[in-house]
Amino acid sequence: MKNLLLWVSPLLALAVSGIAAAQNVDPPSRVARIAYITGPVSFEPAGMDQWADASLNYPMTTGDNLYTDSGARAVLRIGQNAIRLNSGTNFQFVNLSDNVVQTSVNSGSLSLHLRHLFDSESWEVDTPNGAVTLLRLGEYRIDTDSTNNATMVTVRAGDVEVTANNQSFTVHSNQTAYFDNSGNQPDDFDAFVTMRDRLENVPPPQYVSPDMVGYEDLDANGDWRNTPDGPVWTPRAAVGWTPYSDGYWAWVDPWGWSWVDNAPWGFAPFHYGRWAYANNSWGWYPGAVSARVYYAPALVAFVGGGGFSVGVSVGGGGGGLVGWFPLGPTEVYYPSYQVSPTYIRQVNVTNTRITNINVTNINVTNVTYVNRSAIVAMPQNSFSSAQPVKAAAVRLDANQIRQAQVVGAAPKVVPQPASVLGRSGGGRAVAPPAALANRPVVAKLAPPPPPVPFAAKQQLMQQHPGAPVAPAQLQTLRAQVARQNPTPARMQVQTINTKQVHAVTPTVRSGPAPTFAQRQAAPKQPAAQIPHTQPAPAPAAHPQNVPPAQPPVRQAPPPAREQAQPPVRQAPPPAREQAQPPVRQAPPPAREQAPPPVRQAPPPAREQAQPPVRQAPPPRSEAQPKRETPPPAQKEAPPKPAPKPKKEEKKTEEK
Repeated sequence: MKNLLLWVSPLLALAVSGIAAAQNVDPPSRVARIAYITGPVSFEPAGMDQWADASLNYPMTTGDNLYTDSGARAVLRIGQNAIRLNSGTNFQFVNLSDNVVQTSVNSGSLSLHLRHLFDSESWEVDTPNGAVTLLRLGEYRIDTDSTNNATMVTVRAGDVEVTANNQSFTVHSNQTAYFDNSGNQPDDFDAFVTMRDRLENVPPPQYVSPDMVGYEDLDANGDWRNTPDGPVWTPRAAVGWTPYSDGYWAWVDPWGWSWVDNAPWGFAPFHYGRWAYANNSWGWYPGAVSARVYYAPALVAFVGGGGFSVGVSVGGGGGGLVGWFPLGPTEVYYPSYQVSPTYIRQVNVTNTRITNINVTNINVTNVTYVNRSAIVAMPQNSFSSAQPVKAAAVRLDANQIRQAQVVGAAPKVVPQPASVLGRSGGGRAVAPPAALANRPVVAKLAPPPPPVPFAAKQQLMQQHPGAPVAPAQLQTLRAQVARQNPTPARMQVQTINTKQVHAVTPTVRSGPAPTFAQRQAAPKQPAAQIPHTQPAPAPAAHPQNVPPAQPPVRQAPPPAREQAQPPVRQAPPPAREQAQPPVRQAPPPAREQAPPPVRQAPPPAREQAQPPVRQAPPPRSEAQPKRETPPPAQKEAPPKPAPKPKKEEKKTEEK
């Protein structure tokens, strides 16, 4: 990477405690949500060697893969942060933990909008040509070209550090770094990203944490009111609708049986908080507002027992029934997966208004559950094969409901491959081309151990139905699999030896950058950097349900972003330094101008307008005493369309 060049275009004006850590058994407190898909999008869970059609609201975690075929796009959400995938993108979560979001992309393009970082949190994107470390909040685009082995990083706001070929350099706001000798043709992906920003740039409701995955869908699909038990959100659903009745069950390691809801808003209310029936409707109580919320696979209690299904118990050999009902606002969730006492306390305290939990003496069979009469049930075979609940649900009589016994947070049902792949069952999904499937990427952060194949875990899971393999057993099993069948991972990761990396200072040039076509025709210049300055082309025909793209976004200075920038971090990046906004604060203020690139006059500083503090809405009515509801019998009406968000006023930058 000698003779580095950076082009600058004037057109761009853009707590887990020590106990849990020591035991090393707790799963992450967060996941990524598949928040939007259009076109043929394929999903390959960790440990599976089969692609399936991706499902809306499916939770993604370490080792999971996503592929967007021609004409497809996808959006992933992790709290306030968004990852957008363009067509032809092969994507993987290398690591998704409480402190690390490490992704890889070996073909295609992705855009990241980083709106919030926890202290000591690291974000990294691994590409075939180098590792890209996001140093602060901002908006970033990364393009990879498998044909010419090239990678391009565009920083609209923020700063990144690129590490490749034992060298590292920083790319600042309004700069585009290009390493290796090729590029991608211009497209309308930027217009799609701008459209998604308008939809997603909504402040979190004052009643929930901004780190809660899926909060952005609540205000547009339901109504809030204050009650003596705290704020409650009521979805706009049909009369007779019951929580956890329109979706399917999937097996997602390391949590086990997880609920995947069909509603566009169906993520936050089914993995955080609790449900209660009052005022003739179901309401969702989000619990206490905390800096970090804990994800749960499903906040329900499962039922079974000898009299539940004409003498056939839950988990019984040939079928039987699996039943469940939502937990109430003061009812404790006790996971079926192995966790520490600290985790049990946190997953309940951050999802309810419970402040004192005796984690050593929880008896799920000796609790008076307020939602017990709202049992939903389906045959076990349909449950384990990820069939839609609405199609397979069984109507229960009063005697069956009365005799059903609570068996805990998971039924004793052994998962099968269809449980992991989701409702599609796989087999028809489009897989990435063979030339891209195993194309390696370069990483700065050391990745976690590879996932254990699902087939290797099945025997252990049959010994303990309904429970994931314990961490200690998983470690032993991983070593055995590596010796017996050393099959390479789907996307191989080559870790950089950071001791051999040294910082370099690229040359900075002002003015318009060459187009991609011009760059491809030029003689090869190893490790040269050019910007992506072409305006987006006229939008093509849009897929169904996709709002029309706006005019090209690079012909005029884009609007100032709404998130204030924390101080730039030096490489290697230390613990993130970020001012934490109040949880109930209004939309983030306008971002200050990023530090100017080398050899360029600094742009004028922007004044930030302080938004008013959001006030709580006046109470509409107090909740009446909770009443039990019968099992769901009526089909849910489709949710009303969300109101269109208001367009933000554009600000022009002073030259």
